[in-house]
Amino acid sequence: MDAPRKQRHTVKRVFDRLIDEHDAQGVTNSVVRAYIAVRRPEIRVEEGRGPPQAFVPQTHRPGDEAEVDFGDVWIHLNGVSTKVFLFSLRLSFSGKAVHKIFASCGQEAFLEGHAHALQVLGGVPRGKVRYDTLRAAVSQVLGRTRGPGGK
Repeated sequence: MDAPRKQRHTVKRVFDRLIDEHDAQGVTNSVVRAYIAVRRPEIRVEEGRGPPQAFVPQTHRPGDEAEVDFGDVWIHLNGVSTKVFLFSLRLSFSGKAVHKIFASCGQEAFLEGHAHALQVLGGVPRGKVRYDTLRAAVSQVLGRTRGPGGK
């Protein structure tokens, strides 16, 4: 862990040592690579140098939440590469989604996307609708600064 970067064991170095020093027959480079990919993070945690891996499952009740995204995509329209804007509303429980393409990303398109999605889905989520900080939806972000790319 404390060796200078150029002196640390690479996958190739570990593989070569297994063959040379331990006469490991039948060991392949890909097996060593897969083992090291799992073992390195474990060693960092054991040494107190990294966070343990954690998984928190998400649970959503039917009809409770939705997620909205509105971003640009490129399509080929009559043989010409054209930038358009994709509105997407996805129900968190079922994963059912409604998408609509717009020529602009203005507020009118943003609101029309909502109206279209809610009509197709047959209602409004009971809980909340989560938004990725969308320029079409917000004029100012309070309580935090935007990261790279305006997000």
